[in-house]
Amino acid sequence: MNLEKSLRFQPTPGPVVTIVLDGVGLSSAHEGNAIHAARTPVLDQLFASYAWTRLRAHGTAVGLPSDEDMGNSEVGHNAMGSGRVFAQGAKLVGASIEAGAMWKGQAWLDLIQTAKAGGTLHFLGLFSDGNVHSHLDHLKAMILRAKEEGVKKVRLHILLDGRDVGETSALEYVDPFEEFLKGISSEQFDAKIASGGGRMNITMDRYEADWSMVDRGWKIHVKADGRTFPSARDAITTYRSEAKVIDQDLPGFVVTENGKPLGPIVDGDAVVFFNFRGDRSIEISRAFTEEAFDKFDRGVLPKICFAGMMQYDGDLKIPARYLVVPPAISNTLGEYLSGSGVTQFAISETQKYGHVTYFWNGNRSGKFSDSLETYVEVTSDVIPFEQRPWMKCAEITDALIEAVKSGKYQYLRVNYPNGDMVGHTGSFEAAVTSLQALDLQLGRLIPVILDAGGVAMITADHGNADEMFELDKKGHIKRDEHGHTKAKTSHTLNPVPLILAVKDAYPGWKLEGDIEKPGLSNIAATVCNLLGYEAPSDYDPSLIEPV
Repeated sequence: MNLEKSLRFQPTPGPVVTIVLDGVGLSSAHEGNAIHAARTPVLDQLFASYAWTRLRAHGTAVGLPSDEDMGNSEVGHNAMGSGRVFAQGAKLVGASIEAGAMWKGQAWLDLIQTAKAGGTLHFLGLFSDGNVHSHLDHLKAMILRAKEEGVKKVRLHILLDGRDVGETSALEYVDPFEEFLKGISSEQFDAKIASGGGRMNITMDRYEADWSMVDRGWKIHVKADGRTFPSARDAITTYRSEAKVIDQDLPGFVVTENGKPLGPIVDGDAVVFFNFRGDRSIEISRAFTEEAFDKFDRGVLPKICFAGMMQYDGDLKIPARYLVVPPAISNTLGEYLSGSGVTQFAISETQKYGHVTYFWNGNRSGKFSDSLETYVEVTSDVIPFEQRPWMKCAEITDALIEAVKSGKYQYLRVNYPNGDMVGHTGSFEAAVTSLQALDLQLGRLIPVILDAGGVAMITADHGNADEMFELDKKGHIKRDEHGHTKAKTSHTLNPVPLILAVKDAYPGWKLEGDIEKPGLSNIAATVCNLLGYEAPSDYDPSLIEPV
């Protein structure tokens, strides 16, 4: 599988380097915009000196159901690495439910059979409508279908968001859902919230950055071993007054009734992890399904029927049982480049390492070619990002500069997580600091790429740090009756930049102006052209044209 040499584009003398500034969107609003507030002379000079354009990075441009849906790192890197737009998690799940396909699948039949044989049907996942990892509409549909099919007992284990939705919005989801559960419960059907906690405190670790999160979640959800409360509402309000943290950081809790936990997970039960996005679903899935497991002491593993909403890792088959088939992404840029003999280098720190490897390669683990590809993971600090907002951008840059100078690689890609991971904390000052630290590293990196005769493609996968406070329709910060602002911890709907930095302003090509709505999926074909190849015919068009 190889690419055709181009008769229209000469390859760049040096390497092509795609630099993903995670969470750095373009907003015309200055209030609450950490990118605007940060001192970034290098980034400012790049915009002033080189050709650049805006790319769509949300909604239908990255395969999500509507243009009201925020983009995220996973679908963004899928689009950049595959050169096309594939229907993604939320859209696939919604379609499966609407068509009734989910209820006919063997995974759902297994879950229902287990629950009807005397077990409890448990639902565990992110409890919001952020539509990045999960959606409550999917959960409601499954609960109603379980009731319709004769399941007697359902228990929910809720991971509070405050990251893809408002930072203190948990009760806006919990209260109406409690009413929903009360409305459908009866003597024949018992559905209740049994446990929960903040998504960044328990359960939803990723890339093996902090297995202790999963351990804490296991104790809460499975063993019902934790601080007890009479309701989820009581737990949330108590922790907010005591811990003074936002929803994503709330400690775990167990709900009890008459002094007994409502929903420990025991032999004979069925469990659905209802997140559709893979990165924060893999570790808890492994904990439920792996016989030889050594990440923490699970105790006696309960004999259950476990299913994920989707299969979160297709190569490693995690989990083996899943409700909706994930998008089949083939013929990715990495695969084509490997088939064409192009040497590649991919690097990030732990928090985003999977994005420049697994997600970039179409949700595929491993390399296409051990001899042509080098992947480097810089270990992330296990510390709140607002306390060390520079993260590992200097160490990443050290390794990347060395790789460029080595002359071994024709194509390199990097993800700098700062704007996203620090942006999610809601700390404006920390986000400003993170971006200023990142700008210093761009000041080191870009000259090295240009001196090597290369092209630096500076872009992002979605916005985040560009809106750090909730804004009204006019772009002004919202304030409550006391004049207090409310932090925004979620992604944005803003476009992202694509800057093409080269020593000569237009070396045989110029930015294409005829693409009606350019997006992240146009990057792959652009890389092909810069390397002197024609893009595959089914890729979305290149952003450059010959002159």
